[in-house]
Amino acid sequence: MDWNPPDEWDRHRQFLQSLPGTLPDRPKALLVISGHWEERAFTVQTNPAPPLLFDYGGFPPHTYELSWPAPSDPVLADRVHHLIRAAGLPAAKDAARGFDHGAFVPLKVAFPDADFPCVQLSLASDLDPGRHIALGQALAPLRDEGVLIIGSGNTYHNMGVMMRSLRGGPRGDTVGGTFDAWLTEAVTCPDAGERNRRLTYWSKAPGGRDAHPREEHLIPLHVIAGAAGADIGRKTLDDHVLGAVESAFRFG
Repeated sequence: MDWNPPDEWDRHRQFLQSLPGTLPDRPKALLVISGHWEERAFTVQTNPAPPLLFDYGGFPPHTYELSWPAPSDPVLADRVHHLIRAAGLPAAKDAARGFDHGAFVPLKVAFPDADFPCVQLSLASDLDPGRHIALGQALAPLRDEGVLIIGSGNTYHNMGVMMRSLRGGPRGDTVGGTFDAWLTEAVTCPDAGERNRRLTYWSKAPGGRDAHPREEHLIPLHVIAGAAGADIGRKTLDDHVLGAVESAFRFG
């Protein structure tokens, strides 16, 4: 797409393109949790050939003609469903669901060959931070089974503010810095219990509700933090896009 300035998303693109080369091993499969799918129960995608869901509007025609034909992995989907139920959490399956843009857009950049099996998992619609940390803890065994667990969202997602920049309005100062500083300190805390406690109460953080009037784009991070166990988080991207600070974090 054409952007003004034209390099607006360059650092995001470079970050995603470099991701495979930073991994210790080639993943056997991907499990992605996107901020664009919510269900009453944690729902596992079981469609054997997931289509792309162009769940956006008003973009150029070519953005509705993209492809990313990654296959699903029925064994992984069943394993995810089993782990969630074994942890006493509500679980369901969806045999029709495709990849939403929170999944296929970043993954198309990071893994353009679509040569990994990929399964998508929903958030729970209550968006409860503690339950999503518990979900991550239930999924943690997958890390030792060659599965790369990816949380796709935004560390700043106040679209009312960001759209002013998108529409060419005055940018002013970059927003989100206060919350980003708090979030970085929380995620990189060397004590996993304290990290998860801070993330549970993220909405009380300075700038928390300004960054996330609704938290669906933050909660995938809670799943990843839960799956991290004792691993210490580190910041792997610090970028400014659409007038806001956006970051990425990694464990392991």
